[in-house]
Amino acid sequence: MFTSEMIASFNELETSIYNYVCQNAEKVIYMRIRELAEVTHVSTATILRFCRKVNCEGFSEFKVKLKMYLEDRKKTTIKSAKNSVIEFLERTLKGNLDEQIHAAARFINEADTVIFIGVGSSGIVGEYGARYFSSFRKFSMYIKDPFYPIHSIAKNSTTIALSVSGETEMTITLLNRLKQEGSKIVSVTNNKYSTVAKMSDINIPYYVTEEFHENANITTQIPAMYILESMARELYKLNIGE
Repeated sequence: MFTSEMIASFNELETSIYNYVCQNAEKVIYMRIRELAEVTHVSTATILRFCRKVNCEGFSEFKVKLKMYLEDRKKTTIKSAKNSVIEFLERTLKGNLDEQIHAAARFINEADTVIFIGVGSSGIVGEYGARYFSSFRKFSMYIKDPFYPIHSIAKNSTTIALSVSGETEMTITLLNRLKQEGSKIVSVTNNKYSTVAKMSDINIPYYVTEEFHENANITTQIPAMYILESMARELYKLNIGE
């Protein structure tokens, strides 16, 4: 409903309207313009100026858009975690995931350092992955800062990039820097046609239905964790000669 550019353009009075609308949206859609002006202590002219800044010709159009936004939020249907896991496992059994994991493990085994990157929930999985790989005595670290000085660690490294969409700008920026410094790239994404996948030497896609709730990506991370743990265990087998 409100973009960061819109919010940045608000003056003090318009910001007070924005704050009230966010906290009382269900009431605002039934208010007259004078009622909103009264409770926010501004003039009706200020409210009309606010409406124009959010791409509405007037208060009536603003209320219609606000009502549609609220209705869209209520339409979200969230699958059970069980369904997401079953979906992943069914596709795993039909595909060549084990072969891809084995290939990635052999690739990673040649590196001195394993670097994990990702943001949001993928970043949390990346932190977990770095700790998990380290448990198998493979030096690993997680980087979340896209401006981290990487020149000293990228040499003879493999980067494991985690991204559900494969289009996260911060991940792509950091991945590009690591690739230019000579790091080899293994990515775990939800599909093989994303930007992150295309930048990778090896991509392991897992293909589950993406889910969103109120603009947050709530797609399960179970496939990514399964793939990381499987790679780490395969890496361990390679090093003990199994």
